Amino acid sequence: MHSFLAPNFQDLAAVARQYKQQYGGASPFPHIYFENFFNPAFLQQVREEFPDLATRSALHYNNPNEKKFASKGEADFGPKTKELIWFLQSAPFLEFLQESTSIKETLLGDPYLIGGGLHEIKRGGLLKVHADFNKHSLTGLDRRLNILIYLNNNWKEEYGGHFELWDKDMKEAKQRILPAFNTLAMFSTTDTSYHGHPDALTCPEGESRKSIALYYYSNGRPASEIDPALADHSTLFKARAGYEKEVVAPSVRWQDKVKQFIPPILLSWVKK
Repeated sequence: MHSFLAPNFQDLAAVARQYKQQYGGASPFPHIYFENFFNPAFLQQVREEFPDLATRSALHYNNPNEKKFASKGEADFGPKTKELIWFLQSAPFLEFLQESTSIKETLLGDPYLIGGGLHEIKRGGLLKVHADFNKHSLTGLDRRLNILIYLNNNWKEEYGGHFELWDKDMKEAKQRILPAFNTLAMFSTTDTSYHGHPDALTCPEGESRKSIALYYYSNGRPASEIDPALADHSTLFKARAGYEKEVVAPSVRWQDKVKQFIPPILLSWVKK
């Protein structure tokens, strides 16, 4: 028995078998979400540990594409949060993810929490639709899967902040998920798995959209998922149809410009 999980999700292997076809057949790309996934009493303890990231040494993104805060490593985690993060990177949970997603390559967690951990978006904040970076910056592994856990008590529809999954042509959000307390969302990450919440939050002052994000990796991925023109990329923001000017192209780092002129074998040697 897993004290972290709600009664209906105690048998993770059975849950994975039950929902794997739904996950793989979902539109616009493989995904699923579960309400009341965790033991609510335990998750409430995690919720109560959630700090105001604006007052911590957290990352602060404040540009037209994203206005949010994100933790760095485990520095801002309380004890219950650490327990949950460790469980979500344990063998039983990794096996659940492997079976649920039908990913063939072995999935690994990220103890470094690059880009992951605690995320917070305050009133007026947003995250434009995007596809995620595709390589782990330290290990070079391929990013394959995201899970998001929402920690927002009594979150109302009118507050916004829905997690949206968009089609490849950016014409329509095929799925919108309310970021309500104890909702877990998971989805496969590729160069075209466009997602985000592009409209500014309208929650009351003093409220914020709180979540935990974890990313999973593998050594290699199917050739069908690889775009040679995007072999190693950062976040790819995309404008919605009819809002072509809403996304601002990020400035290119000088390191990325240099990469264009360095042979891959030499770049690999330099990294080592």
